[in-house]
Amino acid sequence: MSQESRVRKSLLNARVNLIFYFLTLALSFFSRKIFLDTLGADFVGLTGTLQNLLGFLNLAELGIGSAIGYVLYKPLFDHDETKINEIISVFGYLYRWIGKIILIAGCILACFLPLIFPNTEFDLGLIFFAYFSFLASSLIGYFANYKQTLLGADQKNYVVTAYFQTATIIKTIIQMALAYYTGNYYLWVIVELSFGIIYSFILNWKINQVYPWLRSEVSQGRILFKKYPEVMKYTKQLFVHKIGGFVQNQTIPFLIYAFVSLKIVAFYGNYTIITDKLSILLNSFLDSTSAGVGNLIAEGQKVKVQKVFWELLSIRFLMAGLFCFCVYKLLPSFVSLWLGNEYLLPSIVLVLVLINLFFSIMRGTVDQFLFGYGLFYDVWAPIAESVIFIIVALIGGSLWGLQGVLLGGVVSKLLIVFIWKAYFLYAKGFKVSVWNYWKIWLIYFLVIIFSAGIVDFIVDYIDEGASWINWLSYATIVTVTYFVVCYILLLTCTQGMKDFTKRFCWKRVKNRI
Repeated sequence: MSQESRVRKSLLNARVNLIFYFLTLALSFFSRKIFLDTLGADFVGLTGTLQNLLGFLNLAELGIGSAIGYVLYKPLFDHDETKINEIISVFGYLYRWIGKIILIAGCILACFLPLIFPNTEFDLGLIFFAYFSFLASSLIGYFANYKQTLLGADQKNYVVTAYFQTATIIKTIIQMALAYYTGNYYLWVIVELSFGIIYSFILNWKINQVYPWLRSEVSQGRILFKKYPEVMKYTKQLFVHKIGGFVQNQTIPFLIYAFVSLKIVAFYGNYTIITDKLSILLNSFLDSTSAGVGNLIAEGQKVKVQKVFWELLSIRFLMAGLFCFCVYKLLPSFVSLWLGNEYLLPSIVLVLVLINLFFSIMRGTVDQFLFGYGLFYDVWAPIAESVIFIIVALIGGSLWGLQGVLLGGVVSKLLIVFIWKAYFLYAKGFKVSVWNYWKIWLIYFLVIIFSAGIVDFIVDYIDEGASWINWLSYATIVTVTYFVVCYILLLTCTQGMKDFTKRFCWKRVKNRI
């Protein structure tokens, strides 16, 4: 594949992701308002909790899809259709087994639903109906949609995005109409399941169009499985490394329900729907540099590797500071206008959400370079992260409720993501003292904090107003002011931002020439 082709596909993926990102972002806010008003916060909390419970069953998949994607890179580059068919057959075989395991585990888990939801306003019939509908939607991916991994490995993920997001948008609009006019819980769930089936048929039809030569045979997967031992090798490594974040994301809503209520699960979801969208927006752009990082490390130029490391880290500091400050200043008034004052959570909850957001954004660069160096053998780290999170969240949740649950994520990320991962990269990857990292990191951190103080002082004299027009004007001023102030200070005080700016300006000049 030519460099031009790779760049073209990357740009196409980025454009499609960006278009659907803003479409689904706008729709998600509007639809959540409709669902909360018509179906109630308890139902929204119930569906969120059920989906997170089923997310634990999907833990069996973690790593296999990524491992298969990695194994597919070379045969795709060589246009080896025979080998691609064999790998997809192996993938189908593994996914069928995972699907069967999830089905059995799901049926066992269903027996405990009356114990998990002992005091809700909903009858068990609705809870079981929603649960098995979500379970069926999940199983479709294992028995029918496994071929979509080929599109991702072939840099054609825009196909999956376009079809999936289009189906999601249509599904949400229908659910909104049904909720508004009927308020029927069962119809909402039926639409959720129906579109999972429809999407599966359309996606597989498109895959057959793109790859008419694809003839994967799941029945042959068992025979071919031994031919590709690297699949299980990479799967085991990636499984352990993904488990930390997975356990936290899936456990938080359940712990909130256990220590507080379903209603607070929905209230918390109103906050995280915004922070999650911001993280997705940033990662959709910055994660595209991962392949370039791997190639750079392969060159073996240590000075250049660390130079690029700080360039990428400076961008994350700028965006992390921007996102966290803007969310802190704008989210409460946004929720008040969007849903009403009754949906606001205490300020300490917002602070804890933002600390978790900051760590999630900042870990990206370190993770990219750890993967570039192939440093996966610290398998104890994600396990320790999960254990620390659960212990702190259980103790904190019993003492302080929602704030205590969120504290678990802060402590686990601080100890493992922030401290250990950086040390591991510097000790085993860069092979230099990590103290230099902490000193420079502290300078960056002080810059974004100082920027926040300056901008907070400036905008403190501006009235937010009580209308959407006033809020948008205020949000624009806050966002632009912080970005300009923080960028200027980073450019003045840090070498990483200076190097990135030079690189960006040079490319613009070169393109014009």
